[in-house]
Amino acid sequence: MAHLSDFDIEKRYKAVVKNTSRLTPPDTEEVREIVLEVKDPEFECEVDQSFGVLTKATGDFGNELHHRLYSVADLPKRIKGNPQLTMLVKRCSYVDDFSGEKYPGVASNYLCDRKKGDEITLTGPFALPFKVPEDKTANLILIGMGTGIAPFRAFIKHIYKNVKDWEGKIRLFYGARSGLELLYLNDKDGDLTNYYDEATFEAFHALSPRPHWADPIALDKALEGQTTELKELLGSSNTHIYVAGYETIHNKLNKAFSNILGSEEKWRLRKAELIAGRKWAEIIY
Repeated sequence: MAHLSDFDIEKRYKAVVKNTSRLTPPDTEEVREIVLEVKDPEFECEVDQSFGVLTKATGDFGNELHHRLYSVADLPKRIKGNPQLTMLVKRCSYVDDFSGEKYPGVASNYLCDRKKGDEITLTGPFALPFKVPEDKTANLILIGMGTGIAPFRAFIKHIYKNVKDWEGKIRLFYGARSGLELLYLNDKDGDLTNYYDEATFEAFHALSPRPHWADPIALDKALEGQTTELKELLGSSNTHIYVAGYETIHNKLNKAFSNILGSEEKWRLRKAELIAGRKWAEIIY
């Protein structure tokens, strides 16, 4: 969660909701794709950046505004000179640690309730940790859960449409509760499947074995299912790992990569090398 004090929010931009559509089925968690037109041609937000949304706060703890960051979920466009951005929003709620009561998430519910034509306030742009390596032979292991697909969707499109001639392997591991909740990788709106023909790209899905029982998403199983190739990629000094998801993803990744490399110690050392070499980046929320 981003806090007001973490980012410069003095410069603000007005944006209009051009379209809002639910990507997940009605009986699942609501995830919406929202397309915005920023009413200022000077605002530029690229695929390796995020932007903020300002909403009115509840007034608790003296805060009047609530600030939340979102990744760009598609290649930014311009319509009649104005920037057009796509974002993914999951309608969230949280449980108060003291009262045990459940409350709606401020920013996510505000955005999910916006209609076409509504105006919202943006801040930014702000840098994301995911950078396209200058070396086109670099391997990329991209791991996302839920709306964590957003930065990787724009990232993958940018590499194959704008960078071009990518020679390194790109492996996308994406976890969702069910096949219908695989954003941009399902039969309905799966535009990322367009890249299956790229020789360097492969995507792997991780689903919950019993989604209606809230069983955890088997991301570790999906990773361990590709042990041979991942072990080879981890042995290369030219491999980057980018991660986007909830805090719980750390335990799954540590378990899976420890099994892939043969021990917790081997993974701890390899991860330390990746971090030191700036080849490990993550967005955890």
